[in-house]
Amino acid sequence: MRKLFIFLAAVTTAQTIVAQRLPDHVYMADIRTPKLFQQNNQQSMPLIGLNTGDQLELHFDDMCGYPRNYYYTFVLCNADWTPADVNVFDYIKGFTQNRLNQYRVSSIAATKYVHYQALLPERDCVPIKSGNYLLKVFLDSDTSKLAFTKRMMVAENKVSIVAQVQQPFDNDLLRTHQKVQMSVNTQQLNILSPQQTKVVILQNNRWDDAVKDIQPTFIRNNIMEYNGEQDCIFPAGKEYRFADLESFRFQSERVDRVDKTKEPNDIFIKPDPERTNFRYIFFKDMDGWNQIATTESVNPWWQTDYAYVHFTFAPTNNQPFAGKSVYILGELTGNQVGDTSRMIYDAAKGVYTKTLFLKQGYYSYTYVTKDNRNPNARSEASITDGNYWETENEYEIFFYYRSFSSRHDELIGVSTINSRNGRNGY
Repeated sequence: MRKLFIFLAAVTTAQTIVAQRLPDHVYMADIRTPKLFQQNNQQSMPLIGLNTGDQLELHFDDMCGYPRNYYYTFVLCNADWTPADVNVFDYIKGFTQNRLNQYRVSSIAATKYVHYQALLPERDCVPIKSGNYLLKVFLDSDTSKLAFTKRMMVAENKVSIVAQVQQPFDNDLLRTHQKVQMSVNTQQLNILSPQQTKVVILQNNRWDDAVKDIQPTFIRNNIMEYNGEQDCIFPAGKEYRFADLESFRFQSERVDRVDKTKEPNDIFIKPDPERTNFRYIFFKDMDGWNQIATTESVNPWWQTDYAYVHFTFAPTNNQPFAGKSVYILGELTGNQVGDTSRMIYDAAKGVYTKTLFLKQGYYSYTYVTKDNRNPNARSEASITDGNYWETENEYEIFFYYRSFSSRHDELIGVSTINSRNGRNGY
């Protein structure tokens, strides 16, 4: 029995350690609206240049209502977000833990919370290696009291990336998917094998369906070309849906009704229909990003309110999708397919519903489905929105390199392209 107890304790500890490595994950129920972005740009990747003055804004709310002692640290990771085998003192200059000193108790808002913010990196805690980093925020200088984690990247530009979005060559995918074709100039590096490199491509900041583990199709002198027929292909989807919640008093065109008899308020978004049979119409969207903002106060970070926002997705003929689950996806759910984004089918009304506790702002989102029988299946919008290759999407390309003497994957090239740039007629 003693051996069994020790074994179970070891397994539990190992599972806890693995769980705390999950990026973009909230561990404490009191934490709301964690955001990490480039300074003054909420619709940006948390990316800075190595040895530059670039800074990121960190924001989050604690709903407990009184100030607490939050600390943060950085964990160097590989391209697949596993912790790198590097000592913390080798990739952080200064203190390995720092306290978050800037906070403000909410004012005007009916919902009470404490807003924390910081500009990272601070002068006494600076990452000094390029690569992926996991930002960990925790209580009382105790890393076991983890509040949440966020991805961030530190890049050192050693390669140049030229990329464009094309239609796939496959006739079955020609009208529904988009293909990223690119070439990487590695003249500044001494790459002996393509196995030393890794490429990760994201569509609209979605890590859940990132393209990775691809190899160059051709290598010509110092140019690595990635243009395989089956590589870097993404379902195009449609433009993201939106909900303008910058005001709880004045209803926007997407708000059906507001129940002000409760605090926090209940806001009901107009039902979203299935769009597979709708013709494609272009309109400017935010590709899944959120914008915390308000039309009624001065500072949107601590003078905005929260509400329970009810989303409804109405499938054709009000019938559920057999063998599939429906998820609402965007920054409002961390762009993650899981329990926090899974919608519930209401058989009486024939619709899928989801309630989220959201701060005032402008939200963009989409609906995707996933096969219940295959947990490794890719989520897709083919039966909720349809796929049209004309759709405007943003792609982020990350190029990693590991020399034979290095112990982690260095991020040495980053490029962002838009699917509508460089296309005739757009």
